[in-house]
Amino acid sequence: MKAVSNNDIVIRYREDGRRDGPVLLFSNSLGTDLQVWDKVVPAFTGDFRVLRYDTRGHGLSDAPAAPYSLDDHVGDMLAVMDDAGVERAILVGLSVGGLIAQGVAARAPERVRALVLSNTAHRIGSVESWTQRMDAISAGGIASIADAILERWFSAAFRRERAAELAVWRNMLVRTPAQGYLGTCAALRDGDLTAAAARIAVPTLCLAGSEDGATPPDLVRSTAGLIPGARFHLIDGAGHIPGVENPEAVIAAIRTFLKENDLV
Repeated sequence: MKAVSNNDIVIRYREDGRRDGPVLLFSNSLGTDLQVWDKVVPAFTGDFRVLRYDTRGHGLSDAPAAPYSLDDHVGDMLAVMDDAGVERAILVGLSVGGLIAQGVAARAPERVRALVLSNTAHRIGSVESWTQRMDAISAGGIASIADAILERWFSAAFRRERAAELAVWRNMLVRTPAQGYLGTCAALRDGDLTAAAARIAVPTLCLAGSEDGATPPDLVRSTAGLIPGARFHLIDGAGHIPGVENPEAVIAAIRTFLKENDLV
């Protein structure tokens, strides 16, 4: 385990794989931590130096008082890169992690070799939807809306057939610090990278799950349409977190993308 302080906010990160390899940097989704990539990362440690970190407000990173901005999160990702001595990386972001990765590409394009944007968009949700969610959590805690969130995270088949795993992910969700969750909701509420998406100039893969209730396939496809040359790939039967539900499909899609763009 490693850690870096960004403007007095401590961010926990982890490093695996080849020290001398090209860098893959993974960023987690709202309500999870770096463990969301546990089933994906081992497939790349033979060829890559792999970094992943807990988004501020999540996991073992600090959870300062809400609200946070997308720019705060972008600064955290860059701080991890700086602390690890990484000049350029392939950024792999899930949901808000994908929005953060786009933000890094907008602020510091020279630091980005390529983007893998999983179950994310140039803008996720609306001001009204995020405000409603924040109000619900402020009134009743994350547990009060956890089941509805899990329905968006995972397909009906996963929820029916893998109940023990589902319970573990629910535990992670409801144990997320309320300030961390609310702070990141604010970043999502205010984050809009529609204009910035058109200026992305690196190879980009956009992944979607066919059963995703948070960032539906058409939303992800529309984001791919904004990014010059971006490729869209649909993972059939998966919800919002395909790296948990169908890691083999995520690994295969990323490997193909990396090889096609000479990134290995």
